[in-house]
Amino acid sequence: MKDGKEPAKRASGLRPQSGAAAGEAAAEAGAPGASEPRWGAVVVAAGRGTRMGTAESKQFLELGGKPLLIHSLELLQGMDEVAEIVLVTGASDVERCRDWCRSYRLSKVAAVLEGGSERQHSVRLGLRGLGTEWALVHDGVRPLVTAAAVRACLRRAEQTGAAVLAVPVKDTIKQADEHGVIVATPDRSSLWAIQTPQAFRRVRLLEAHEQALASGFLGTDDAMAVERLGDPVSVVEGEYTNIKITTPEDLPYAEFLLARRERGAES
Repeated sequence: MKDGKEPAKRASGLRPQSGAAAGEAAAEAGAPGASEPRWGAVVVAAGRGTRMGTAESKQFLELGGKPLLIHSLELLQGMDEVAEIVLVTGASDVERCRDWCRSYRLSKVAAVLEGGSERQHSVRLGLRGLGTEWALVHDGVRPLVTAAAVRACLRRAEQTGAAVLAVPVKDTIKQADEHGVIVATPDRSSLWAIQTPQAFRRVRLLEAHEQALASGFLGTDDAMAVERLGDPVSVVEGEYTNIKITTPEDLPYAEFLLARRERGAES
């Protein structure tokens, strides 16, 4: 392995095809790039996760008998579309992540890099470590994403230039002022809860992050950086089970979902 340091526009108001259905259809139809390893992946695992309330970083907590982070890496390792993976983690975690990559035979992990002070900076460093035409960015704390959903996102990005997984918002959303008084109720039908992976042309995403750094802009996802360049970003309907492990109640729910998935695979 190599050492190294260092709100979205919607394509249309129509409900996208579900991630699973779109991914399976693309594979069956032999869509361009369906089996060509044109993609690189940046997996971000540098956060400390203070809301989890644990001494251990959430991406390293155990899920199904292995570190939570490993689930996403194994999924990407098994996808023909993905040629290489760069894992970005905290400075104190680089060596153990390298050890895990060897132990779990994650041969596509080309580098484990030390991340930056913000997620956005970590992604930028990871993108520099890739050599592929296309790049997907995935949170290491989303261990239950499926290959079908990932493929759907990649296919849409290849068609439109940029795409993100998302699910329609179920709850009514309220905007409140600094005193906690409701000031607006956005139309729920136009709202999406954004997930990862998010997929782009690598050079364009790197340009977006370089410009964000130069201007001091900090976004909460990669799509925000690309939107600032004026590029449209498409949403691809994903799955509600693609949860982000953030707070203590998320982990037992993930255990339940994983066990249910494994039971389904055995039946």
